[in-house]
Amino acid sequence: MSKIAGRKTKVDRDKALAILQENVESKQIIRHCFAVEASMRSYAEKFGEDIERWGMIGLLHDVDFDKYPENHPEHARQLLKDYDLDEDFIESIVSHGTGKENMRNSQVRKCLFAVDKMASFIVAVALMRPTRLEGLEAKSVKKKMKDKAFAKAVDRDELIASMDDLGIEFEEHVRIIVKGLSEHEELLLKQGYSLLN
Repeated sequence: MSKIAGRKTKVDRDKALAILQENVESKQIIRHCFAVEASMRSYAEKFGEDIERWGMIGLLHDVDFDKYPENHPEHARQLLKDYDLDEDFIESIVSHGTGKENMRNSQVRKCLFAVDKMASFIVAVALMRPTRLEGLEAKSVKKKMKDKAFAKAVDRDELIASMDDLGIEFEEHVRIIVKGLSEHEELLLKQGYSLLN
């Protein structure tokens, strides 16, 4: 368990997954949360941070989106307080929202914003390939980013700006996320889930 400001985050991954499933019915959102969880775990490993905590922030980052899409992620505050999660954990989740730039004042918060849309973009690229995530490199992702018809709802400028704010080069950013997605897919398949189905 992690301590922040004298309080403990009294939740493990099984409980975090239960919280997500209690509040999100959409399989698409749940799959996206798995992708962000995987990416956050990979970044936590790179930075020498708490892998479980960072992963759970990723897993729960869209916990209120299904019920409150217009006010996401503001509703995460009250929703997650009911589960005795510490304030920094909750505020890290809220920080990835639109107009929350001033809240992204730590590595974990910058990272969450940087991987949020990029993780799903990379999964979308992988789904177009016969080998899926295996062998997926930055050049393939960059090529799809230039294709405005592909995943056209994704703001390419935001993808780049969030990565720059984190201080990571594009090739490394993609490598870290692909590594996390690949490793997490193995775990998810054992649990009856998948990022790629």
